[in-house]
Amino acid sequence: QVQLVESGGGLVQPGGSLRLSCAASRFRLEYYAVGWFRQAPGKEREAVSCHSSSDGSTYYADSVKGRFTISRGNAGNTVHLQMNNLKPEDTGVYYCAGLGPAIGFGSCGPNDYKSWGQGIQVTVSS
Repeated sequence: QVQLVESGGGLVQPGGSLRLSCAASRFRLEYYAVGWFRQAPGKEREAVSCHSSSDGSTYYADSVKGRFTISRGNAGNTVHLQMNNLKPEDTGVYYCAGLGPAIGFGSCGPNDYKSWGQGIQVTVSS
């Protein structure tokens, strides 16, 4: 069974930075699209960013463009999300998603991904 484990979350002040990491076990992420999603209290899960393994293309939600960067680790079984200039509205539980499409990243929607981490809390507050 594929396991995804997120790390790097926590409490940060507005304008600060965090780097989320996601490590896969029993499976290599490099052959499939990966993504980061988040869910704020009382809201639906939304896509933050997705990355295609086939051509390296990326998707970012408008709300995070220019501030967040998705990347893959060299070992092929990790994915990161660098988050800069964080805002209070970035607060939520962040989920790593793997086993997405082999070509492209689909619509970067939750239904495109078959494996999920347990989620990690990110809180942006002064």
